[in-house]
Amino acid sequence: MINVDSTLPKEAFVIPYHYYDDVESVLIPHGLILNRIEKVAQDIANDAQGSLIACCVLKGASVFYADLMNALRKAQTPDRKSIPVILSPFACFHWIPRLTLFFLCVKFSYEFMKVKSYENDKSTGNVQISLSEDELKSYKGKHLLIVEDIVDTGRTMVALLERLKQYEPASVKVVSMLVKRTPESNGYVPDYFGFSVPDYFVVGYGLDYNEYFREMEHICIISEVGKVKYAV
Repeated sequence: MINVDSTLPKEAFVIPYHYYDDVESVLIPHGLILNRIEKVAQDIANDAQGSLIACCVLKGASVFYADLMNALRKAQTPDRKSIPVILSPFACFHWIPRLTLFFLCVKFSYEFMKVKSYENDKSTGNVQISLSEDELKSYKGKHLLIVEDIVDTGRTMVALLERLKQYEPASVKVVSMLVKRTPESNGYVPDYFGFSVPDYFVVGYGLDYNEYFREMEHICIISEVGKVKYAV
């Protein structure tokens, strides 16, 4: 776990011109993100009990998911074996060109899971989960790895895990890029995570504010200008 408490001046980084006034500062640079993912992937490999079905929670986790899967491809278990990873049909098809580099057992269909609980910069508490019964039933007896972008209050992930447990997977573990330190947290902590961050609304590296900012490489703190500009 890495606690991130200080920010970096955006002037020291390349920020897309159209977003420059919409972010306040850089919280986690892209290079540090990638390096940390390598370590998280190795931690997952050390604990692996066999084949994993890696389930991407869309849309925010899609960037993290692609980089994590590439890192898992290189990671080894303690007995120096590679992990058989089956990519869930929930994987976003936009990332298939990067994921098909695997020599592992890969299985796709153009279906995905969406979990939504935000409007503007607030969690609504109304968790919307899109899953089909057939996909859920196929998880019985399987080892699942849920890949998430950020755990905020924890309500979204707890609701998702409760739904999945009804279908009797062999195990369910969660990896999140970020965990937010917020007084609104229900106390849920994922099995693996990259960074613990303060109670800011962060964007970039797949994280959005009403569907904007996902394409930025760095994880940044949105400015008040950005919140107003892209509010719904």
